[in-house]
Amino acid sequence: MDILQLIDRLEELFNDAKSVPFTHNVVVDEDRMLELIDQMRIAIPEEVKKAQQVVAQRDRVMAQAQEEANRTLQLSRDKAEQLIQKDMIVQDAQRRAEQIINQARAEAEATRADADNYVIETLMQLQDHIAKLSNQVSNGVRMVQEDQMRKAAMSPASISASMPEKVEK
Repeated sequence: MDILQLIDRLEELFNDAKSVPFTHNVVVDEDRMLELIDQMRIAIPEEVKKAQQVVAQRDRVMAQAQEEANRTLQLSRDKAEQLIQKDMIVQDAQRRAEQIINQARAEAEATRADADNYVIETLMQLQDHIAKLSNQVSNGVRMVQEDQMRKAAMSPASISASMPEKVEK
């Protein structure tokens, strides 16, 4: 029987009891009282066992919940650490990419400057060469013109044209 029912029966026994005049005492049926007490002695250990089982079950559930909470927390920490590691790897990769890009830009600028210097040097050499060729061409033209003028000055027509005419009388 349930302990609460036994307590209810005990209370009912007390309420049914006859009161002793001029006191706060009551007269109860001794056999019924002792029978209820015996039943309570039997029921209380059962109730305690049930309570202990409930407490033990509660402790198991709490331990499982705590274990699950610890596992979930550890998984969360591991995931956070992985994300931090990935983020650090990404940041390192971005820094390295920036370094490579900056180095490539510097090398490209140096190559461009070298190419510009080469072009300037080559064009200056070409300009000097063209200037020499131009001088040679000018000298060649002048020499040909001088030669033509000399030949023209020595030709018979020019000789006769350059001589004074004899006047016939």
